[in-house]
Amino acid sequence: MPVIDMPLEELRNYQGVNPRPKDFTQYWERAIGEMKSVNPNVELVPSAFQVPYAECFDMYFTGVRGARIHVKYLRPKNASGKHPAVLIFHGYSSNAGDWSDKLNYAALGYSVFAMDCRGQGGHSEDVGGVKGNTLDGHIIRGLDDEADNLLFRHIFLDTAELADIAINMPDVDPVRVYAMGGSQGGALTLACASLEPRISKLAPTYPFLSDYMRVWDMDLTKDAYAEIRQYFRMFDPAHRREEEIFTKLGYIDIQNLAGRIKGEVLFITGLMDTICPPSTQFAAYNKITAKKEHIIYPDYGHEFLPEISDKVMQFFMK
Repeated sequence: MPVIDMPLEELRNYQGVNPRPKDFTQYWERAIGEMKSVNPNVELVPSAFQVPYAECFDMYFTGVRGARIHVKYLRPKNASGKHPAVLIFHGYSSNAGDWSDKLNYAALGYSVFAMDCRGQGGHSEDVGGVKGNTLDGHIIRGLDDEADNLLFRHIFLDTAELADIAINMPDVDPVRVYAMGGSQGGALTLACASLEPRISKLAPTYPFLSDYMRVWDMDLTKDAYAEIRQYFRMFDPAHRREEEIFTKLGYIDIQNLAGRIKGEVLFITGLMDTICPPSTQFAAYNKITAKKEHIIYPDYGHEFLPEISDKVMQFFMK
């Protein structure tokens, strides 16, 4: 089997190397408390895109720090009684995608909620307001400020707030709310189910935002992780603050959240992934204590994985 990281038997036992802050649990309890204090003020605006079997809405809600978050929301017209819902999270810097991409689930009688991450390629708002670098890079946004101002903290909370909104929709079955996504979307899927344990099934594909120090040790702080190297080059060229920086990144490291997940997990990894190295993904997977299955593609990297869309749909439909 080709190896770009660790042999598979080592990956199955790998626990990650990035520091976990000592107050990690209190940090996220405080964050969830802030989220729950926000009035989401949900607004539904009928979209110009419509189909015969579903209603399509531009949904807006207020997240932490007052940002208005945009979601593409599809509601099936012919569902009898309460029906399932699926939350879809997109890749880094992208957006929620086309309406037509979600019609397969709407045709099955699912409500679909596809969120634009604040400050990325969609219509969600980034309210800013932090000290330090904002040139580019959401991983490092807030590193020179209080840990409570890390941008991905807010984005993780947006996913959990959306889940709560979906669960409380009058036509949604609250015990059949699922989450899915790839890369950043895979990370947000795990974060969402960690912060909102009522997510009953989740399907993360090659998740991003895990075990940052391992990415650094592998010299793979490029592509999606390039901003970490950029940060050190610009703001800490002698690495005097290296331990401090990686520890602060530990607050938004999905491997540290994974143990909170209660829902059933279908986790997908390509062993040739040089964008989100397999070991960083296993660091998160190995900490999940809920029912789980790991689908591994030995010859694939961070790319289209054949049959996965079908497997995920069957997983949700079981």
